[in-house]
Amino acid sequence: MTHAPDTTHTHGQRVSTPVHAQHPLDPLSASDISRIREVLHEAGLLTEHVRVAMLLPVDPAKAALAKWRPGQPFERRARATLIDRSSGEHSEVLVSITPGAVITRSVLPDTPERGQAAVLMEEFFEVADIVKSDAGWRAAMKRRGLAEYTKTCFCSPLAPGYFPEESGNEGRRFLRSLTYLVPNEGDSPWAHPVEGLIVKVDMVERRVFEIYDEGAIPTPMEHGNYGLAAQGPARTSLKPIEITMPEGPSFSVDGNSVQWENWKLHVGFNAREGLVLSTVSWRDGDEDRSVLTRASIPEMVVPYGDVDETRYWVSYFDAGEYLLGRNANSLLLGCDCLGVIHYFDAFVNDDLGNPVKLDRVVCMHEEDYGIQWKHTDLEGHPDTRRSRRLVISYFATVGNYDYGFFWYFYLDGSIQVEAKATGVVFAGAGLPGTDSPHNTEVSPGVFTPVHQHLFSARLDVAIDGEDNTVHEIEAVPLPMGPLNRRGNAFTWSDRQLKDEASAKRLADGLRARVWDVRSAHRKNHVGRPTGYRLIPEGKAPLLAQPGSTVAARANFATRHLWATRYAEDEIFPAGTYPSQSSGFQGLPAWTAANRSIDGEDIVLWHQFGPTHFPRTEDWPVMPVDYSGFWFKPHGFLDQNPTLDLPDDARSGHGDACCAGGDCACRSSQPTNTKE
Repeated sequence: MTHAPDTTHTHGQRVSTPVHAQHPLDPLSASDISRIREVLHEAGLLTEHVRVAMLLPVDPAKAALAKWRPGQPFERRARATLIDRSSGEHSEVLVSITPGAVITRSVLPDTPERGQAAVLMEEFFEVADIVKSDAGWRAAMKRRGLAEYTKTCFCSPLAPGYFPEESGNEGRRFLRSLTYLVPNEGDSPWAHPVEGLIVKVDMVERRVFEIYDEGAIPTPMEHGNYGLAAQGPARTSLKPIEITMPEGPSFSVDGNSVQWENWKLHVGFNAREGLVLSTVSWRDGDEDRSVLTRASIPEMVVPYGDVDETRYWVSYFDAGEYLLGRNANSLLLGCDCLGVIHYFDAFVNDDLGNPVKLDRVVCMHEEDYGIQWKHTDLEGHPDTRRSRRLVISYFATVGNYDYGFFWYFYLDGSIQVEAKATGVVFAGAGLPGTDSPHNTEVSPGVFTPVHQHLFSARLDVAIDGEDNTVHEIEAVPLPMGPLNRRGNAFTWSDRQLKDEASAKRLADGLRARVWDVRSAHRKNHVGRPTGYRLIPEGKAPLLAQPGSTVAARANFATRHLWATRYAEDEIFPAGTYPSQSSGFQGLPAWTAANRSIDGEDIVLWHQFGPTHFPRTEDWPVMPVDYSGFWFKPHGFLDQNPTLDLPDDARSGHGDACCAGGDCACRSSQPTNTKE
């Protein structure tokens, strides 16, 4: 089915800004956040010392959403996590935005299992002042001959992990802080780590309560600046690439609802998960067939493999400890996104509960993607169709690392998810030329630890409805014998995962292992259940030992796949508050009940991402490292859905003919071009 192009997009960009919610799943607007703050204040919950650590929209119940129709009224809800900074008390408040009322409020137990809420923005800024005013830290800097840098250095605010054997940490809300020099204004601090100096800061008492100060490793002073001022002049050999779509893009946008070719979906955004895609469906004839109810990357963990005192504890949960969405970038046309762009603005809250606008935080555009399909018949006549994809993305910066999250929708019904890791690798200092089993020397005296980036994708699947099953498929070699006389035969196995205990799985590339999600009631034209297939990359899961505290806290990352029965409050795979948690929250806790997933409403949790052995080429800024997975139709459609693509390549390839015959454009093509 074709859709009228969005003719307002004749060039450049257009931006959607949340103002008034048109859809129950729309992200929070500035007025929503202001109204929530008013409700909390009127209820006496925003006192002098209370901060809003997290504010997230609450999706309506699935049954209510299914009944809603455009133009009908709907209730808007949000959940706020509040911290009393004078006591450290945590509370959760459920607010109804529409009538403006507190629905429930609960004080959270102060236990190791609960953990701590994400780091406040004001805590980020306070740490440096607290550290720099501490006499012990100043003495440590003086001992190293670095007293001249005490005012200009960077003192990092870092989530501390959980280690019950460390005395003095119990019950504290605290951060660890490392020190980095800034020799000249504007210098990258990450190139100048002060080795062997770590400070623990109590964020309730606002004071340093412990300092580790050992060794005398010189601080590397060679700059790590990566801008053209330091690395230029810019090369002049690259010729321009211009992307033009004179008739505008093929997608249309109504509020946060998007339609592109056969795809329909809703674009959301919140302070923790960042980009959220909902009600994803595929138009098949006169029917919109459901594929995903909701999809996001709600958590990630970056565990480090170093044993050094200043780094053994590092295992950042960038969503749960720092709020990925809150740290999202404003994207720039021509830099982050090329072509004819539609941007979505978003709003998050500050620590006092006021709205903060994130301009152009989500980028949406189309990209050419090479060949969709091609065949040259026996008469020598070629038939070729060009592919393209819809790209929806955002970028977040958390400290030294930058992460891009890209969702690709293809003309053949496939969905691809890609995480892009870049930024500056985390560094310590060492003696130049020494060997370390846990670190790479990337610049003289600069050592970067081995680590992992493990992302968790939450896919609330709905293949032709909410009643689905999950199956593990893998290749099976057949031994030579009566069924394989010549030894060439192989087949596949198909094992249904019927409960949550059986659906904790590892990928196996040697067996081509994949996972099918199938409708429990609908069949295709050859009598098989309609389905989609999750195709993993199968890179290493969490490498920390099972008895480690990071394996307890990031237990979700010990498996490539978990499948659970849907529950509306099960969103975050490491639990709501992974910071300083003793662990085993989220997925391991939920799946202890071993619920049935046989013909039920199912959620897939897929863990993916690179194990990073740093290299000199990663310094002073790291080229993008790509990782991800595919979610492809497998028996969902009765045939290739791209057979009706035009054969004249009207998607920006001039007058080229892709179905054979003589083309006027051929005579003007350079003879040395390929493809």
